[in-house]
Order: sequence, then C-alpha cells, then structure tokens
Amino acid sequence: MKNITKLGLTALAGSLVASSAFAGAMSVSGSAKITHASADETEVQGNSFSNSKGITFSGSGELDNGYTVSTTYAMSNAAFSSSTVTIDMGDSGTIGLWNNSNGAGINKYSDMMPTAGEQVWDDSDTDDNGVPTHDNDNMLGYNGTFGQIGVSLAYVNGGSGAKDGVASDTSWVLTYDGLVDGLDLGIGMGENGESQDLSTAYLKYTTGSITVGFQRSEVDNTGSTADETTNAAALSFAVNENLSVSAGRHEVDMGAGKVDETSQGVSASYVIGSTTIGFVANSTDDVAGTAGSDDSYREISVSFAF
Repeated sequence: MKNITKLGLTALAGSLVASSAFAGAMSVSGSAKITHASADETEVQGNSFSNSKGITFSGSGELDNGYTVSTTYAMSNAAFSSSTVTIDMGDSGTIGLWNNSNGAGINKYSDMMPTAGEQVWDDSDTDDNGVPTHDNDNMLGYNGTFGQIGVSLAYVNGGSGAKDGVASDTSWVLTYDGLVDGLDLGIGMGENGESQDLSTAYLKYTTGSITVGFQRSEVDNTGSTADETTNAAALSFAVNENLSVSAGRHEVDMGAGKVDETSQGVSASYVIGSTTIGFVANSTDDVAGTAGSDDSYREISVSFAF
C-alpha cells in the first residue's frame, strides 16, 4: 500500500506539472430538510421537529493532458462536513483525497444494501456495530474500472492505530459485474490500524424495478473475542418513477458471551421535481449484544434541493 501511495502522489504531481493552462468553473448547490422524528418510548424526545440545511461548493476543470480536476466542499448546518479533491485520469481511473468522506476502499462499500431511505441500523443503533469501516480523515484513494472489474483502494496516514511503527489504515475492494446481467459482486478487506481487521463480500441483483442484496462482513477486534460478524439482506422496489420503497434486516453476531444484535426497518421516498418526501421506520433489538436493550426510530421528512 505504501508503493500505491507513492505512485498516486507521483501521478498527481506529474499531472499538475504537465499542465500549463487550467480552465475551470465553480458552482454552489444547497438543500433544506424538515423532519419529524419519533424516538424510542424509553428515551426523552424533546421537540420532535427539526430542520437541517446544507451547502456544497463544487468546482472542476480540465488540464492540458485531458485529466479533469474536481473539488467539493460541503457544509451541514453552517459547519464543515466533508471535502474532496480528485483527478480523473480517464481510462486509468481516478485518484483523490477524501476528507470526512467515504469515497474509496472498504468504507465506500461497507453497506451496499438497496434502500429507499436510510440503512436499517441507522439512528436506532448509534454504535454502527458490524459495519466494516476505518478512518476517513484525509483519505488517499483510487477508483478504477477495467472492463467489468472495478478496483478501489484507500490509505490513511495517521489513522487509528500503529502498524510497522507508522499509524495507518488501509483497505481494498474488487467488484465484478460481468457474470449475469444486473448482478454486481464485490469483495474487500482492510485494516483499521492495528485494532481491527475488516472484510466484506456482497452481491446485488437488479431486475426491472426490483433490487435485492445480501452482504456478509466481519470486524475482528485484535486481542479480543468480541469479534463481529454481520449478515445483511434487503429489497427495494421502484413502484413508479417517483415512488420507491425498501425493507431490510441487519444481524450482527457480537461474539462470545453476547446475544445477536438485530436491526430491521422499512423506508419509502417520493420525489416530485426537487422535493423529496421520505419515511423511515427502523428498530434494533439487543443493542450491542445486550439482551433486552431495544431501540427504535421513526422519521417523516420533506427535503428540498436548490
């Protein structure tokens, strides 16, 4: 992975030096969302209404050698959210730096289950157990497609743990869509420093307006028997060009001495122009493997894109 990092930085430097002129453009887009949320009956709810907003600055331009440089800077509720800088090298793929954004490696493919709203474990499970991810602060990454094979690599220098004397997180994912029309396959592995070994494999099949998916992931905690093994399945259905619905289940074996954590939920979204009406109903039983610790979440929202 260190050689991949050096190769990426060399390609980046060479691309910039090779260009004597750069023509680019910037744009601004925004969003606003009104939400009514209902938490678990055992939790203190407070005001169930809230609003959120976001602003994204985007820019791109073409170098003399034909490569395209793009950047984004996103803010959520007037605070920094994420930023990216990427160089599209055409048939050679795209390299970039993602800050607080899952643009490459196993983070990009940590949950590939189809949904019309949110993942079934979201909001009702704040621990995100069984989801294979590593740090994404200033994450160097690469994405490329060669025929029907996709390659995604990620490297974080100064991640969550030390390896060979240098703190780093690494991951890779290979994808393939040439077996059967509509079928996507993927497999990946990674390291969250020295604290966790990560792995995942998924399949997703689309036929007409129906998409089904299955994913199995493992998060092995170094020096602990509390490893997490996840089996996830989901189905989404596009009722028409405006309305989509989905249902899914996410079950995590929390390791020795604990019961399985099970999340399930349904989502729906209805799109009218730049307006989206959404519904989410998620619940998690035995949160973090503790028997009887249950949680649920319901949300109705209206969002606008500008």
